Amino acid sequence: MPVISEEAYAIQYAARKMTEETAGGRAEVHAQVGINVAPCLQNCVFCSFAARNAIFRHSKAMPPEEVIERCLAFEGQGANAIYLMATANFPFEEFLRFGRQVREALQPDTVLIANIGDFDDEGAIALRKAGFNGIYHAIRLGEGAVTGIKPERRLQTVRAARRAGLLVGTCVEPVGPEHTLDELVEKTLLTREMRPVFSGAARRIAIPGTDLAGLGMVSEARMALILAVVRLAVGRGVSFNCTHEPNDIGAMAGANLFWAENGANPRDPEEKTENNRGYTVAKCREILREAGWELVTGPSRAFQTGCSG
Repeated sequence: MPVISEEAYAIQYAARKMTEETAGGRAEVHAQVGINVAPCLQNCVFCSFAARNAIFRHSKAMPPEEVIERCLAFEGQGANAIYLMATANFPFEEFLRFGRQVREALQPDTVLIANIGDFDDEGAIALRKAGFNGIYHAIRLGEGAVTGIKPERRLQTVRAARRAGLLVGTCVEPVGPEHTLDELVEKTLLTREMRPVFSGAARRIAIPGTDLAGLGMVSEARMALILAVVRLAVGRGVSFNCTHEPNDIGAMAGANLFWAENGANPRDPEEKTENNRGYTVAKCREILREAGWELVTGPSRAFQTGCSG
């Protein structure tokens, strides 16, 4: 379907109205701290951490005090949820220690989310006990072909998280010009079957020098149509619809969840994404507000549960 067409605009309008109705016209900004950089042997071709891409040749983790400071800053700036992100090969027990320390420092009702590699039931329970409310996890486009992870392994992690009482957010990503309609439909239906607290669609960011960079990027206009279709397909049982990176067109088309980022970022060759691709909480809020959304204040409404720990 042409991006500039009456039909495309009708789809985006319908998606916007659905999100407005399910979320009460409200939007959220979540904030992620990437706690480490490392050459990752899972070798997701689209990722700046992939060992094959030779962007980060060293392993380095932030000191816990810096992670806590960054999380508290995000909390103070009005982020509705705080995410800790680590590479897939980051030691799980060390990640749990980070999580416990951050959980203790944050307000009791602040939502804490893990964005990490795969884990089993024992790991899911440990995350819950450490104070995490949920996880971000996606079965990415090209999973098993352009990544070193089998799709079933990703699904096993989602199931383990749900059994442990962790809520799951996900997304159809990373969308590139090479992806077919059939691939997008497959991942959209899979997203719906995951029964997430939020869904959406995000484009692949072309990282210079990587194998996929030559394929280019999907335009924000095309992504607005894709995220609108995902929104409608997932249905009214999911109130929040995300896109990344934050942009005005997506917000108009029904995206009501953006991320601010600092620290490491798998779409960024810079070690500190706040100096390059990362958005601030204030900028995300500004884009959403300009698109006519009312901002949620306080803890995330998408992740409506407490945590043990």
